[in-house]
Amino acid sequence: MASVKTPQSKARTRKDGAAIPLDETDKRLMNLLQSNFPLDPEPFARVAGEADLDLEEGADMLMVKPATPYLDVVRRVKEETGAPLAVYHVSGEYSMLKAAAANGWVDERAAVIEALTSIRRAGADAIVTYYAKEAAAWL
Repeated sequence: MASVKTPQSKARTRKDGAAIPLDETDKRLMNLLQSNFPLDPEPFARVAGEADLDLEEGADMLMVKPATPYLDVVRRVKEETGAPLAVYHVSGEYSMLKAAAANGWVDERAAVIEALTSIRRAGADAIVTYYAKEAAAWL
């Protein structure tokens, strides 16, 4: 059986050289991911620290993409920063819904409204999506 090399966590720092601390949830999640899955835990760790850096550097709004797989990140960024938050429902998410509807597996309108509603519930103030025109007509 081949061993899987998991990524080592990188120390992240602010521009002033101060370390961005991990909270206990980050530490538990990183340990779980590093011990069980060959995934880079970076999207989950230090989310608030990275968002704070963007805000310190003058960002008026933060953005998370892709939308659906990162709903937990959307919620965390919104709760921890309170900053205006845009979420990008990327072309791959659009394509999956289009393909599922074309094959008769889902009702397109219902699936799209559910996806966009979940993004909004997670904390998005704005949603960028290829479904903008259709969703506006449906709503």
